[in-house]
Amino acid sequence: MGSLLGGNSKRLTVLIFHRVLPEVDPLSPDEMHAARFDALVGTLVQFFNVLPMDEALSRLQAGTLPTRSVAITFDDGYADNYTIACPILLKHGVKATFFVASGFLDGGIMWNDVAREALRGFQGDSLDLGWLDLGVCSVATESERHRLTERILPKLKYLTPEGRQQALARFVTETRAVVPRDLMMTTAQLQRLQAAGMEIGGHTMDHPILAVLSEDEARQQIADNRAHLTRLLGRAPRYFAYPNGRPDQDYQAVHARIARELGYEAAFTTTYGSAGPESGMFELPRFTPWDRDALRFSLRLGHNFFRGHSRRLLADEALV
Repeated sequence: MGSLLGGNSKRLTVLIFHRVLPEVDPLSPDEMHAARFDALVGTLVQFFNVLPMDEALSRLQAGTLPTRSVAITFDDGYADNYTIACPILLKHGVKATFFVASGFLDGGIMWNDVAREALRGFQGDSLDLGWLDLGVCSVATESERHRLTERILPKLKYLTPEGRQQALARFVTETRAVVPRDLMMTTAQLQRLQAAGMEIGGHTMDHPILAVLSEDEARQQIADNRAHLTRLLGRAPRYFAYPNGRPDQDYQAVHARIARELGYEAAFTTTYGSAGPESGMFELPRFTPWDRDALRFSLRLGHNFFRGHSRRLLADEALV
């Protein structure tokens, strides 16, 4: 196992998280929770070199990465990033990067959470979702509600922002739900997160799928988010993460070019693999850690170091 965990001294694996819940949520059973995250970070600091993002990228470019280099990132800007994840990171002496969709700060809610929380609060045993081509769906149990959530979200994800908003409004009306307004960070929490030594990055204003927007709309989402975070934090964010993050399907070369033109130093995807000398700084891969067993996680993370980034330098090619 030692050689597998050794990886390649010139490669970097970047981990991506979203939430760290207080405990297991039956409607999001695969989402990270506090005890699991604490154990995972403990494993990381024991077997890997966990670096803050600025050091990781600087050493990646210089070719001086230590063996088993890892960086940690979070997407979206959930309140539990500050209340739960941050204390655990500090306990282990680890710094992470948080990519924030700033339009949801101070009482906003992500579209996927609207759907999930509407189902959570629904009082009936079945829902007629023929208008989503899902028919009449049983929601009598939490497991049925979880499975239905997994069917609804892909139906809504690639709608235009206006179409998705209309669909969600109908869904909330039909479930008679009261959605929570405390899932995302407040401005004060975001500022405290930065004061704790964490890196804050950009993630658009409202987390749209950039590939379904016009170029002007995409530029406005990226630019307004960067300006908003700069006003709130007193300095411009250095790094950006594409919402959803799959090449072509979620973002395109033009969006990498926009991020670079607006002053970002690097941008991150959600494609698997590790970053090495061949990686373009505006298409850096990230790895999603879903293994619950620490040994399995460590082994799969070790494999990821050997998995190069198959899609090369999209942003740089677009800028030539």
